[in-house]
Amino acid sequence: MAGSPRRTAGRRLQLPLLCLLLQGATAILFAVFVRYNHETDAALWHWRNHSNADNEFYFRYPSFQDVHTMIFVGFGFLMVFLQRYGFSSVGFTFLLAAFALQWSTLVQGFFHSFHGGHIHVGVERLGRLSCCSWPCWRWCYLASTSLCSLVSSGVLYRPQLEKSKHRQGSVYHSDLFAMIGTIFLWIFWPSFNSAPTTLGDGQHRTALNTYYSLTASTLSTFALSALVGRDGRLDMVHVQNAALAGGVVVGTSAEMMLTPFGALVAGFLAGTVSTLGYKFFTPILESKLKVQDTCGVHNLHGMPGVLGALLGVLVAGLATHEAYGDGLESVFPLLAKGQRSATSQAMHQLFGLFVTLIFASVGGSLGGLLLRLPFLDSPPDSQCYEDQIYWEVPGEHEDLAQGPLRAEEPETRA
Repeated sequence: MAGSPRRTAGRRLQLPLLCLLLQGATAILFAVFVRYNHETDAALWHWRNHSNADNEFYFRYPSFQDVHTMIFVGFGFLMVFLQRYGFSSVGFTFLLAAFALQWSTLVQGFFHSFHGGHIHVGVERLGRLSCCSWPCWRWCYLASTSLCSLVSSGVLYRPQLEKSKHRQGSVYHSDLFAMIGTIFLWIFWPSFNSAPTTLGDGQHRTALNTYYSLTASTLSTFALSALVGRDGRLDMVHVQNAALAGGVVVGTSAEMMLTPFGALVAGFLAGTVSTLGYKFFTPILESKLKVQDTCGVHNLHGMPGVLGALLGVLVAGLATHEAYGDGLESVFPLLAKGQRSATSQAMHQLFGLFVTLIFASVGGSLGGLLLRLPFLDSPPDSQCYEDQIYWEVPGEHEDLAQGPLRAEEPETRA
């Protein structure tokens, strides 16, 4: 069911015009401001007479590839649990990530690599952009993304959205495909956390702490899922999402001297909090607060993200010259120079959390209001979570009002 001719004609123009407008704007800004850095520019690199083996490309590109696999495969497939929204989950993730890389080059570049009137880019900058495609502070980027999404969802709430409730669940094969995304994210999350860090012991420590935290969150997820599930059975919703909470919770502190034991404890707590959130808090969000957290961002990114930010505050407050030695300068340069105490550093990080959450709330509200504009043509209340609105789908002659096309009984995500 494609909708009225007027709606169809409008939809035919909206996406092409939006893509062309955004690409045209970024292309002009690239032409004016973006240039190769000294590691990429042919004249500058050879003028300095470096060995090719010393080029940053060979050190950064593996992490660059890993993070891209996370974004395009991991996050894309994680969202295909929606029984009739698989094309949109993978396809629109592909589209938005491609644009975010260009936009983040500009946003991050103006703040961090702008000198001589230009933004200078190389594979190191691209790797950092891949990890921070959302313009928020690194130590609580996932928590702020969660809050921004929840606020937007609240602003976008419509009383008649219950008409699409039957499409919000999953079926056997959609959950199986979503699990592919989980596995990719789990494998490559250490690269996601370690890519923005400095080369050497910091990057090594970040990857190691992330792995241990992920293993602990996986065990706690399986344990809690069976404990709170019907008849002691596991819930695939918990496994797909809460098992990844260990990677989220150490996003702030993985580069610090967290210790392997600390990473295990943090991961176990994050998996526990996330699983309990899916079981008990998500229904409250939907029934009481009228917030539809379809993808469970509050449970996977929100609560573990805030917990991770607080963990970073704690570990920063415990930082000493004895624990870090000469490595203190790469993790806490102001502490190493004597310009800031460990307590002051912890307070700065705590303040950063509050500021980021405020920006996320404001940004989420503005984003939700923007998406409510009539010309963006939101789908009808009865046709949300439906690929046929935007994609050519086999069997699209079926009446959307009949509900699920498949014989399986959908499982809700609450």
